[in-house]
Amino acid sequence: MTKIKKGRIIRGIVSGIESYGVFVSCDDYYTGLIHISEISHGFVKNINDYVKIGDVIFVEILDVDEELGHLKLSIKNIEYKKKVAIKRKRIKETPLGFKTLEYKLPIWIEESLKKIKNQ
Repeated sequence: MTKIKKGRIIRGIVSGIESYGVFVSCDDYYTGLIHISEISHGFVKNINDYVKIGDVIFVEILDVDEELGHLKLSIKNIEYKKKVAIKRKRIKETPLGFKTLEYKLPIWIEESLKKIKNQ
């Protein structure tokens, strides 16, 4: 379980929307609520104008209840929908290249054919 602290900005998934706020799943342990007053500095007529169920958003932690695993969250002072580029690791090519596949492919085909015949 990651250490959740007041003031941190974390990523979460919108899991529910009610007239009074947005429920967010932050990880396997913590869930949180963004009260309607913490969505925008202006008047919020419809919460669905800001988020949809399933959206991945960033949230600011206002308060933590460690015992229950509940968080009070806010999105009004942060860029909650910014896209984060996922850095991918470069695949290292081995000196063997496709030699391993060339060797194993006939074995895999033979095993698969035996399984099919036995069914």
